[in-house]
Amino acid sequence: MCRNIRTLFNFEPPASDDEIRAASLQFVRKLSGFSRPSQANTEAFERAVDDVAAIASKLLSELVTTAEPHDRAVWAEKAKARSAARFAER
Repeated sequence: MCRNIRTLFNFEPPASDDEIRAASLQFVRKLSGFSRPSQANTEAFERAVDDVAAIASKLLSELVTTAEPHDRAVWAEKAKARSAARFAER
């Protein structure tokens, strides 16, 4: 359920609004236990996703580091290698 929650800080290029929103959506799904809320809960669910995305965006903009930014392509390759190794064992 939390596949889109990834480290978003200190990457080049910086995390996009879509990436932050996707992570926020997964976070709210995990907290609520809903992958899709009922009609009665849709408004509260969407508001929570918007609030979490806003806070996450603010956090990412305020964090500082002296480390070099990570390369997204390198991280993606490492993730593919881990996945291939993990699923090759089955």
